[in-house]
Amino acid sequence: MADPMRIRATAKDGMADVRVLMAHEMETGQRKDASGKLVPAWYISKVTAALNGKNMLVAYWGPAISKNPYMQLKLNGAKAGDKVTISWVDNKGDTRTDEAVVK
Repeated sequence: MADPMRIRATAKDGMADVRVLMAHEMETGQRKDASGKLVPAWYISKVTAALNGKNMLVAYWGPAISKNPYMQLKLNGAKAGDKVTISWVDNKGDTRTDEAVVK
């Protein structure tokens, strides 16, 4: 399982500014290792963001996203104390879900 995501969520004027740093190798499938063999593709394929259990964002990613991706989004209608949940699924079926409370 991957390392926990680092999530920061702050509320201001009815919106939450959410910043997420995900730990993932994000291999494109085009790089070769030291012996000349292709390193298999391994990347996050779907990211979801939810506010208090309601999906607010669904993003489909591919191999062009960088290693340890950073994502920033704004969620309308959020206030301090609300719960933000970020989840991802990669092309090998691994998943990760982490939560943060809006401050």
